Amino acid sequence: MKIGSSVVLLALIILAGYQQVKPQTSNTSNGFDLVDKAGNIRKPADYRTRYESLGTYTVLDPKGNQMHFTYASPGAIEYYRKNAKFADGTVLVKEVFGTDHAKLTTGDAHWASGIKVWFVMVKDEQHRFPNNPLWADGWGWALFNADAPDKQVATDYRKDCWGCHVPAASTDRVYIQGYPVLSSK
Repeated sequence: MKIGSSVVLLALIILAGYQQVKPQTSNTSNGFDLVDKAGNIRKPADYRTRYESLGTYTVLDPKGNQMHFTYASPGAIEYYRKNAKFADGTVLVKEVFGTDHAKLTTGDAHWASGIKVWFVMVKDEQHRFPNNPLWADGWGWALFNADAPDKQVATDYRKDCWGCHVPAASTDRVYIQGYPVLSSK
């Protein structure tokens, strides 16, 4: 009897402790935590460790090749897979790097070097900032340069962001071709 009751007691203690354990990070993100009352967006400090990696683009440019690394706030990938659009409050962060290259034993290798800019977008289905020129067409738009990484420098999304995103209208204004995680499990 003592062994049986001890096992039951131990099992109850383990179960009680197990049910109180909660994950340390959330599976979702509210991008509006990065936005002040006027609609100014700040770059999330923890995006490299907390956000999901969407993918990488290489842009070949005569002025200098680039590598674009894009991250999405937690839960964005799963939501997009189910709905073919990003959830309200989703944050996308794209880092744009220059590149270096060299002939290595593995071949002609190219890698990212020297960050140039960050683009940050916050999905806004409710049109929260209709008088702010950086909020329209379902997103809030921000740009940060490498020489002042905490200073948002875009002034009008139509001038600073829109031209690149017009062709991506059917995919929620985001070029998803380089993000295979959005379509596969």
